[in-house]
Amino acid sequence: MILPKSNTPRWIISLMDICMSLLALLFAYMIRFDLKADARLIEIEWAILSKSIGIYILVKLLVFYLFKIHKGLVRHTSTEDLRRIILASFVSTIAFASLGFVRYSLFDGFYLFPTSVLLIEFLASAVLLLGSRFAIKLIYLESIKNKEVEDRVLIYGAGISGLITKRTIEKDTLNKQEIIGFIDDNKKLVGNRLEGLNIYSSSKLERLIKEEGVSSVIVAIQNADKLNTQKIVDLCLANNVSVQKVPSTKSWINGEFSSKQIAKIKIDDLLGRKPISLDEEKINEELSNQVILVTGAAGSIGSGMVRQIANYNPSKLVLLDQAESPLYDLQNELRSEFSELDFEVVIGDIRSFDRMKNLFETFKPKYVFHAAAYKHVPLMEHNPSEAVLTNVLGTRNLVELSLSNEVYKFVMISTDKAVNPTNVMGASKRIAEIYAQYSNAKGKTRFVTTRFGNVLGSNGSVIPLFQRQIEQGGPITVTDERVTRFFMTIPEACQLVLEAGTMGEGGEIFVFDMGESVKIIDLAKKMIKLSGLELEKDIQIKITGLRPGEKLYEELLAKEENTLTTHHPQIYRAKIREESIDQLDRINELIKLFETQNNEDIVTQMKSIVPEFISNNSQYEKLDK
Repeated sequence: MILPKSNTPRWIISLMDICMSLLALLFAYMIRFDLKADARLIEIEWAILSKSIGIYILVKLLVFYLFKIHKGLVRHTSTEDLRRIILASFVSTIAFASLGFVRYSLFDGFYLFPTSVLLIEFLASAVLLLGSRFAIKLIYLESIKNKEVEDRVLIYGAGISGLITKRTIEKDTLNKQEIIGFIDDNKKLVGNRLEGLNIYSSSKLERLIKEEGVSSVIVAIQNADKLNTQKIVDLCLANNVSVQKVPSTKSWINGEFSSKQIAKIKIDDLLGRKPISLDEEKINEELSNQVILVTGAAGSIGSGMVRQIANYNPSKLVLLDQAESPLYDLQNELRSEFSELDFEVVIGDIRSFDRMKNLFETFKPKYVFHAAAYKHVPLMEHNPSEAVLTNVLGTRNLVELSLSNEVYKFVMISTDKAVNPTNVMGASKRIAEIYAQYSNAKGKTRFVTTRFGNVLGSNGSVIPLFQRQIEQGGPITVTDERVTRFFMTIPEACQLVLEAGTMGEGGEIFVFDMGESVKIIDLAKKMIKLSGLELEKDIQIKITGLRPGEKLYEELLAKEENTLTTHHPQIYRAKIREESIDQLDRINELIKLFETQNNEDIVTQMKSIVPEFISNNSQYEKLDK
C-alpha cells in the first residue's frame, strides 16, 4: 500500500478521530452489558444515550481542537502526539463527568454516561486514536522503504545513539541499507531486542559477518572505548567490511543528524586511549583567577592548551604567537565557545627580548605554558641557526623574564626527540630543557618540563599527509618499513601537560605514557582500508628512505635516565643526570654563533652541550667522527 505524498486534509483526520471515539463508546457499552444486551435493554439505553450523543461529538471535537491533535502529521506520529492524545482523552472524560452531573442535577435525573462506560471509553478511545495513527505510520514507513537493499548493516552500540541511528536510516527513503541487528559490549543488553532487532555480543561479530552477509558496521557509541572500537574495526577490515561512524552530538544539526552525516571512521578515532582522569580540583585551584601566558598559542598544542585552560576560569589568558591568521581564527573560536573568557591576543616573536619584556611587564603572568618552537625535523636539519634562535634563544628569553618577573610556574612543552637526539631539532629542544631545568634554582620560579611523542592531527604530522596522498590517488610515502612512532591525541597531550604542570614542584621532567608504538607502514595500510581502497590495486605505498636526522624508533628517556612513578598512572618523572654550570656558558656561546651563520660550527657546539647527540642520516654525521 502506498500512501499519498501530500498531507491528509485536517477535516479527514478530525472525522477519523470522531469515528474512533464513537467506536470506543460502542465498545464501552458492549463491555458494560457483557455483549448480552437484549432488544428491550438496548431500547432503554438508547433513549438515554440519544440525548447525549450530540454532546459527546461536540465535546470531542472541541477538546481535540483545543489540543490540536488534528494538526499532527499522522505518518510522523511521535511521543509528543501520544501525550496530547492521552491528555485530550482524559479532559474529554472529565468534561463528560461534569456535564453528566449537570444533567442529573438540573434536568432529567440521568447522567450522560454510566461511570463504568466513561472509564472504559477513556481507555478504548486513547488506544484506538493512538493505534490508528501508529498503524498509518507503519504502513507509510513500509511503503517508502527502499526495496533495493545494497548494504546489510550492524549497528555497534544498542544505546540511545544506536537507536537514533536505526530510526534515521529507516526514515531515509533513498538509503539502501538494511539494519539487521545491534552488537554491544554490555552483557546486560545482549540477548534482548530493540525495536524488533536482536542485540548480539560484539564477540559474535565475525560469525555474523559470515552468516548474515554483513557488509557494513556503524559505530554509534558516543565516546566509545578506543580499544574495543579498534578490535571491531580490525575485524571488519580483515573481512572486507566497511566501517562508519555516527558523528559527535555537537555536530548534529538542531539536535538531529541525517544518514548523510554517517561517515567513514578515521584513523584518529582508533589511536587514542581510555579517557584521562585528571585532578580537576588541583588544576582549578592552581589556574583559577590567574594570569596565564601560552606561547605558540596558534599551533596545534598551543591552541589545545588554550582550549583546556579556558575551562578553569583564568583571570586573563594571554595568547602569544607570530602566526597572524591562525591567531585570528583562534580568537573567533574563543569568542564563540568561551564568551565569558577574558583573553588577550598578542602578535610577537619569542626571539625578541624587548617584545617579550614588554609583554611580561604589561600582563604580569603567573603561569607560562611554553609551546612555541620549530618542530619539523628535516627543515631544522637544513636550518640549524633558526632552530637555535627560536628553540634555544626564545626559551632563554622566556626563562630569564619569568625569573625577573617572579612567574610562579613555567611549564615547558618538549618532545621525545630530545632523548638521545639524532637531529638538530631534537638537540635544540634538549638544550632548551637543560637551560630551563638549571634555572629552577636561580629564583622563585618553578620550572617544569613535559615530554611526549607525536600528536595526532597536529600541523605537519603524518596522518594529514597520508590523508592528502590518499585523496590525490597516491602514492603514500613511507620513509622506511621499520619506522615506528608513539601517538597521542591533542586533547590527551594537553590534559597531561596541565596535570603534570600543576603537580610539578620545579626541576622535574615529566614523561607521558604514550601507549604502544605504531608501525608507520601499518598505519598507512589501515588508512587505505578505512578509505575503502585496496593496496596495490587502487593505491601504492612508496618507500622513500629516512629523511635527514630521522630515527627509526622514538625514545622517551635517555640511557642515563630512569623513571619514577607519580600519583597519575600515565605520568612518570624522569630521573636525569646533573648538568654542570659550564652548560649555561656553552649555551650562551651557541646562541652567539647564530651571527656566523656557520651551520657546522653551530651543530658542533650543540654536540658539545648534548654529548648523546649523534646525527643520523645527516650531513652532520662527519662531526661525530
